[in-house]
Amino acid sequence: MAQEYRIFGAELSPYSVKVRSYFRYKKIPHRWIVRDLAAMAEFEKYAKLPLIPLVVTPEDRGLQDSTPILDEMEARFPEPSIHPPDPALALLSAIVEEYADEWVNKPMFHYRWYYEPDRQSAAVRIARTMAPGTDGQELERMAESVRERMVPRLRFVGSNEKTKSTIERSFLRLLDLLDPHLGRHPYLFGGRPSLADFGLAAQLYQCASDPTAGAVIRERHPVVLRWIERMLDPEAEGEFATWDELESGLLPLFRGEIAPVFVPWTLANERALAAGEKTFSVDLEGEPFEQEVQKYHAKSLGMLRRRYTSLPDKARADRLLELTGCAALFS
Repeated sequence: MAQEYRIFGAELSPYSVKVRSYFRYKKIPHRWIVRDLAAMAEFEKYAKLPLIPLVVTPEDRGLQDSTPILDEMEARFPEPSIHPPDPALALLSAIVEEYADEWVNKPMFHYRWYYEPDRQSAAVRIARTMAPGTDGQELERMAESVRERMVPRLRFVGSNEKTKSTIERSFLRLLDLLDPHLGRHPYLFGGRPSLADFGLAAQLYQCASDPTAGAVIRERHPVVLRWIERMLDPEAEGEFATWDELESGLLPLFRGEIAPVFVPWTLANERALAAGEKTFSVDLEGEPFEQEVQKYHAKSLGMLRRRYTSLPDKARADRLLELTGCAALFS
């Protein structure tokens, strides 16, 4: 097919699933290619970084990094838009996506690699993805190699014995805040999926697939689980809602979780990077949260700020940013 896109990804990669869900929603002709050992040569031909997802365009160009991929594809396939028509709401949606990509990835990675049952489950699934058909001792060897490589990476998301309570409280609170809102709306910003939905659902889809976090979602949050499953192949069920229709559900999410946790964390990371520090510590909910500086997040924060800068009228956005507690991101 001349206009077919190729998506190199993996089921256990939240950013790969995020991009795949977007392509499905847009009905963009594409082929999902699991980046296993057999696909590595073709992947390396186009990838500038050894990271998935990778999208290869019909023009034979490789695209990486999930948010820029969605931005470019949105320019190519503008309808149905994943951005609410109200620019201020579109900005809030982008904030939720940034929170998902950069903060909710912490509980996702934490639960997957902190607890032993989750480590075993993820390592075996990744090994099977890398080498389909492998079994027995060879599968065990590959799974152990995956464990040895991934568990030390917990430090990259700041997961350790001292921070686990902050990360896990954030995850549980997020689910509690999503439940009533998604009980009233099929998607975060109304009747159709937004940028926020693609980012957040992809992270929670991974959580749902793991033993520990998955049990929490299945047993306590069936509404959230149905939304996660819906986002694997989403369909528009109506129009985007207005702020008046969304405020009762979204405002608690912003004030109760994003503003007190994500905003101070991201600003502390930015300050530490500017100062040339390798690690930083920030007080979150009365407890210190220390981790290595995340260089990429400064880049993604810059992309978020450019969305704000491009707004033709910032007055309404500024009011909502103050209301939600996110104004500091743009000051």
